Amino acid sequence: MGPASFYLVVNVARDVLMPVVTMSEMIAALRATVGRRGMSEDDLRALADYLMSFFGFETEAIDNNLDVADRDVFYMLEEEGLLTTRQEEVMIKKGKMWRIHYWILRVERIKAFAKPQRPKAEVNAFAVYNDLPDDIWARQMSAR
Repeated sequence: MGPASFYLVVNVARDVLMPVVTMSEMIAALRATVGRRGMSEDDLRALADYLMSFFGFETEAIDNNLDVADRDVFYMLEEEGLLTTRQEEVMIKKGKMWRIHYWILRVERIKAFAKPQRPKAEVNAFAVYNDLPDDIWARQMSAR
């Protein structure tokens, strides 16, 4: 390498965790949300692949990269709680404000949807009586 070459060194702390959503987590989260509407497993996988193609290993995607159909899908996923938005205003050279809109993966919520759901235990209000001994029913209290 010549004298004009340089190396970029990135020092990443070991205790900093990057919030990455894996493909399997995204599929599971989609299954738990839009999958309830009857979407097939193949369609869920295709939607996860489509969505992850905008984000990759990032948690934000700029809205300018979307067309109308993409934006409709993102709004639907926002309603399901998987995405949210933010915007920032930047002053450009001509003195005008430029608004930049971002779509943000709700990583913690996606990961929560992706966790296997334990079936809810059936609550039996009368279960307390199952542990009582049989002779308790034969007792009589004396009248005072």
